[in-house]
Amino acid sequence: MSPAIAGAHGFRVNNAGHLEIGGVDALALARDFGTPLHVLDEERLRANCREYRDTLAEAYGPNARAIFASKACCTIATCQIAHQEGLGVDVASGGELHTALRAGVPARDLYFHGNNKTLDEVEYGLRTGVGRCVVDNEHEFDLLETVTARLDTTADILLRLTPGIEPHTHQAIRTGGVDSKFGFGMLDGAAYRAVVRASRMPRVRLRGLHAHIGSQVCDLEPFRMSAAALVDFAARIRDELDVTVEELNLGGGLGIRYVPADEPPRIADFVRALAGVVTARLGAHRLSHPRLFLEPGRSIVGSAGVTLYTVGAVKSIPGVRTYVSVDGGMFENPRPALYGAQYEAVAAARAADAATDTVAVAGRCCESGDVLIWEARLPPVRSGDLLAVFGTGAYTYSMASNYNRFPRPAVVLAGHGRGRCVVERETYDDLLRKDVSL
Repeated sequence: MSPAIAGAHGFRVNNAGHLEIGGVDALALARDFGTPLHVLDEERLRANCREYRDTLAEAYGPNARAIFASKACCTIATCQIAHQEGLGVDVASGGELHTALRAGVPARDLYFHGNNKTLDEVEYGLRTGVGRCVVDNEHEFDLLETVTARLDTTADILLRLTPGIEPHTHQAIRTGGVDSKFGFGMLDGAAYRAVVRASRMPRVRLRGLHAHIGSQVCDLEPFRMSAAALVDFAARIRDELDVTVEELNLGGGLGIRYVPADEPPRIADFVRALAGVVTARLGAHRLSHPRLFLEPGRSIVGSAGVTLYTVGAVKSIPGVRTYVSVDGGMFENPRPALYGAQYEAVAAARAADAATDTVAVAGRCCESGDVLIWEARLPPVRSGDLLAVFGTGAYTYSMASNYNRFPRPAVVLAGHGRGRCVVERETYDDLLRKDVSL
């Protein structure tokens, strides 16, 4: 039954049988803002922020903080909400940095990531006073030496380390293994050498260590292993190099429920597990407690998102498949095409009807692989129906493109019974704004 799907994702079906998001009828959202439409449930988003914030304080103490990994959905509004709820903001490019600053997030609360920051980006970060630069490689050390000398300033840094841990997730979103473009390897000695170099740089202050093992990870054990490895490494550099780790950033990566096979831990259980490992290993090594950070992205914004689509063509191939084409697709959600991401959907106006048909929900790009859901369970669907796809808050709008010259959709924040547009829908003229005629 469709209501079971909606309920499993935490959304209500109202008395009219319609899906509600943030207390707003999905049909009203589609009417007022058009489709395709990315909708974020504001209270769900804020509640996820608070669960990280409050559980960290309870499990580790006041010397801990959650940092929103804005790459999951980087808009002015999402950065503002994270800041309002007491989180820092992780940015991974000059554009994300610019967005967070425009959102009013103080620069000191920003953590600047990126495996290939440009000279201009490093300078932008240091000029604006970002709280931490997360150094990813030797090249970035060279850039920091150049820019800190030019600006006559210092840089507070974390070192991004790769602990050699391979979580069970798609290869495209594993980031902590030996074969990774990210970070200084712990197993080959690169991390140790990076600590030595950072300690000798006069304009760099090494504040701590960072590791991020991957994304959409639903097993706690790889997180525990990574946390333990970082604390053990902190003990080693204290004993051998007399370097004190003041800050320990364990990254993010906690998965969410997309389909019934996904069984992610609760946010609170994830936080308690990591805080417990860190506390135990610190005690074993007689290390003082560093400031502890987590960097969730998907698990903050992912489950808060629903995308609304209008059905167009319906093509039935007897004995093969029925294709239900919608007005979105890989231009506004490339995840299924990129790495086989799976979703669940309901017919928003008939969310109380039995799901009797299995269909493919196809996008409108000129690619055979542009299928959002290959086997969606839905009631009989007709042209003009409204479909709602769950779990689209993370890595959809932020990865959207203008492929086939489709305008990117609007983003709406739904809460307390009303919808507010936080990103306007692009127009055809927007697509041409940077074109230059011959």
